[in-house]
Amino acid sequence: MACFMVERMSQQSPQPSDMAAPSGRAIRIGCGAGFSNDRIEPARDLAERGELDFLFFECLAERTLAHSHLARRRNPSAGYIPMLRKRLEATLPGCRAARTQIITNAGAANPAGAAECAADVARQLGMTGLRIAVVEGDDVLDLLEPATPLLEGGRLGDHTGEPICANAYLGANVIADALDAEADIVIAGRVADPSLVLGPLIHAHGWSQSDWERLGAGTLVGHLLECSTQVTGGYFADPGVKEVSNLAFVGFPIAEVSPTGAATITKLNGTGGCVTRSTVIEQLFYEMHDPSAYLTPDVSADFTRVAITDRGNDRVDVSNAAGRRAPDNYKVTIGFDGGFFAESEIGYAGHGAANRARYAAEILCERMAVLHGIRDMRIDLIGVASQHATARPDDCNADGRDVRMRAALRTSDKDLAEALLMEMETLWIAGPAGGGGVRGRVLPSIVTRSALVPRERVKPRFTMMVS
Repeated sequence: MACFMVERMSQQSPQPSDMAAPSGRAIRIGCGAGFSNDRIEPARDLAERGELDFLFFECLAERTLAHSHLARRRNPSAGYIPMLRKRLEATLPGCRAARTQIITNAGAANPAGAAECAADVARQLGMTGLRIAVVEGDDVLDLLEPATPLLEGGRLGDHTGEPICANAYLGANVIADALDAEADIVIAGRVADPSLVLGPLIHAHGWSQSDWERLGAGTLVGHLLECSTQVTGGYFADPGVKEVSNLAFVGFPIAEVSPTGAATITKLNGTGGCVTRSTVIEQLFYEMHDPSAYLTPDVSADFTRVAITDRGNDRVDVSNAAGRRAPDNYKVTIGFDGGFFAESEIGYAGHGAANRARYAAEILCERMAVLHGIRDMRIDLIGVASQHATARPDDCNADGRDVRMRAALRTSDKDLAEALLMEMETLWIAGPAGGGGVRGRVLPSIVTRSALVPRERVKPRFTMMVS
């Protein structure tokens, strides 16, 4: 496998894409993943039957990236999304045959390692000459200082715990640049979710990187697609209220995007779920703070005048998104070592189950306080009082016939975390009658905070590898 550096940095001052628009036709782009462990077979369907120009995999939640950094600390060759291999094994043959380009942020904390994985998959599939762009520049830990303000309040130096990682949300420009350089696959780490769609649109339609109206329109499309099935009926269905058929085999979404940025959201024929005005509207409002200023690294998008028209047959048109100049700063997510997270449960059933679960919680709290010095735990009576994080078992007077008592704590001391599991397990025979089904685990804990970094200090770039 050959590897060479493309010295062209992503433009910090918006410039036109180097690629001319392809004869004014609509571009077809599909979402093949909305989170790191999303289903694979719908993505394979898109690759084989979608007639796509682009297929993207959005795989990074904030804590997913922080845990990826921890994984790379333990093993320098790890740190990318482990499911990337299976995802590419399923989709790369169809994408290669259809000349569909792939874009993903599954590189997480190790985009170069993810690219090696992609090259290995290509080799096993008998493919040669695959051009894989590795996007870097999102790791900005070295740019942070103790005086860096945190958006949640305070400064970086005030926070307890070691910063594990700090990643800026890169934008679409570096993706467009990599596609201009004829990448078959673009693998990034932290990129703003809608930028995974906007980058291909800038490249394919030849949009100027300062055409704020079209960038706003493309960002809308990316926002609607980024969570895969959330726009095709997943996380939407409510039997008796919002009916969705065949959700067991729900299809992943496709957008047909015109050179103006107007788009049609749809899915493959024969797949489950639905694309309706209602599913699109619900996804439009997902994680939406200010519809008039939806901030990304690429644009300040305005969705207040968006038109949504249901054409029937799982086809919904969206248009009229607008945009203004991009923010002066990149958002940065900082992951801190939060010590250890412990949680454990025990179940009670039958008459008086809630009272027995409540008594078990009292016993557990007393032993943790007296023997281990822990007086701050979360207690939930699942089935009775779990929705609002009831911390005191006696706050709930309702009874239930099937109740699980759950306890959780976060601590820097692993022995204390394990003590919670031990004390819960003793309730089998030293607690109220009829306890059973004890489960527990101790996990590394990640705490995330946010900051801003001036965009001129962040240097997005890419390296091209050829398998």
